[in-house]
Amino acid sequence: MLKKKNRKIMVGLVLLAAGMLAACSQGSSSEISAPPEAGGHAGGGSRGTGDRESVVVVMDPASEPAAGFDPAYGWGAGEHVHEPLIQSTLTVTTADLEIDYDLATDMNVSEDGMTWTVDIRNDVRFTDGEPLTAEDVAFTYNTLRDTSSVNDFTMLKEAVAVDGDTVEFHMNRPYSIWPYTMAVVGIVPEHAYGPDYGDHPIGSGRYMLKQWDRGQQVIFEANPDYYGEEPVIRQVTVLFMEEDGAFAAVMAGQADLAYTAVSYADQQADGYELLAFDTVDNRGFNLPAVPAGETDENGVPLGNDFTCDVNVRRAINMGIDRERMIQNVLGGYGTAAYSVCDKMPWYNEESEISWDPEEAARLLDESGWITGSDGIREKNGTKAGFTLMYAAGDSVRQALSEETANQLRELGINVKVEGVGWDVAYDRAQSDSVMWGWGAHTPMELYNIYHTASGGSYARYSPYSNETVDSLMDQALACSDLEESYELWKKAQWNGETGVTQQGDIPWIWLVNIDHLYWSRTDLQVAEQKIHPHGHGWSIVNNVDQWSWE
Repeated sequence: MLKKKNRKIMVGLVLLAAGMLAACSQGSSSEISAPPEAGGHAGGGSRGTGDRESVVVVMDPASEPAAGFDPAYGWGAGEHVHEPLIQSTLTVTTADLEIDYDLATDMNVSEDGMTWTVDIRNDVRFTDGEPLTAEDVAFTYNTLRDTSSVNDFTMLKEAVAVDGDTVEFHMNRPYSIWPYTMAVVGIVPEHAYGPDYGDHPIGSGRYMLKQWDRGQQVIFEANPDYYGEEPVIRQVTVLFMEEDGAFAAVMAGQADLAYTAVSYADQQADGYELLAFDTVDNRGFNLPAVPAGETDENGVPLGNDFTCDVNVRRAINMGIDRERMIQNVLGGYGTAAYSVCDKMPWYNEESEISWDPEEAARLLDESGWITGSDGIREKNGTKAGFTLMYAAGDSVRQALSEETANQLRELGINVKVEGVGWDVAYDRAQSDSVMWGWGAHTPMELYNIYHTASGGSYARYSPYSNETVDSLMDQALACSDLEESYELWKKAQWNGETGVTQQGDIPWIWLVNIDHLYWSRTDLQVAEQKIHPHGHGWSIVNNVDQWSWE
């Protein structure tokens, strides 16, 4: 969903932006180097008629694929989620996140879920002129199975080309949501794949990589032999800049669309408007659900004697005013989060909870956490409180952590906020809390957070385990019907008796989904966006071929 806010000119900012632009051009990561044919030009307002088939987009430097445009090393996953941009995919997701076809023309799964058969188009060629066949599909998936540094392919035994346009996927275990994996795996050419493929990718998607200046820009050109509808936008230039440089590029009129942060949302730019897109880019924190005292196989301490109390976790969940948090921290640009899969087809609305500080206080009283003379609750000599860590340098997570601490202080809970590096956070999350960021177009996000880890006693990111929740998610994966699996994912969240929601174990507290904000020229028509996943990255250009100029 798109939300727009029109902006008027603010006197003097153009001169300020010119200074900012000069300053940020000293570093290569923020240097503006859009060539004239890419649409870059000074000054705000409407573009001329000569460059109406191109756009210049500014993205967060973190979204630049460090290992190149190779699906084996993350291109197409995480921050780099894309539609068929350079490489084609077998499937795509629709606006409501159902499965549709790209290269695939038909798809079937065996009753036991162990074999997927996919028929593909026979009219597709790579940009070097070679035909794309089932052999390329099988090669791609077997390569990713063996080498992928991001996606999990342990469920895949082998991909086999049955003939030129049919591929079979033989699974190690049933995996009902395989079509969602197929939507993020770009098909590479077996004949042209090698160690430097990511720098010089050959694909069959809507665009070809024309130029890549690392740390600065990427330029794409429309693929003249694309099998689908011809792109309206023929050239796309992506600049990589930090937030201040991105806003300076807007003020100098050298960007058509640029990502931004809430700290810039109240600024004004001549000829631009602020766009806000709905996301499942959520923020929340874990609450270790077992008592302190254990250690894992590496000696890492597990558990927390305060958060192990389920009434404490329930009180925290209902004692946080999410709308107040959205206003105080996000300036109104966000939505309340109650799950890692808000708004997804497999989301269980039983996750939602109303703010109720009185009931939260009653639960704490019931569990014996009594308010002391200093306003902090205690029980048997133990103070009510925990440490909430955030990634050092992430101002939004820091602000959310501090807002959480402020609100829980009103309930008599003392929260210590601490900025740490991720190398520290992962281990300490086994006994303390971390302000996490999650959200993806797949139910595996739910599985990865709550399911007991293979060979372990608890879930991966925070000590928690529930056999019923595990069983329901396992059944969901084993289901031979994707639509039917959604109901099982919902039951894993809450089945009427147990789950990970407020009535159940509530081992994680979800706070907000952060709107993705962009400055856009007022005459640029950005095509309707599906809900963005976690990360201010490539999702925005998923349908850039459908953008247009007024």
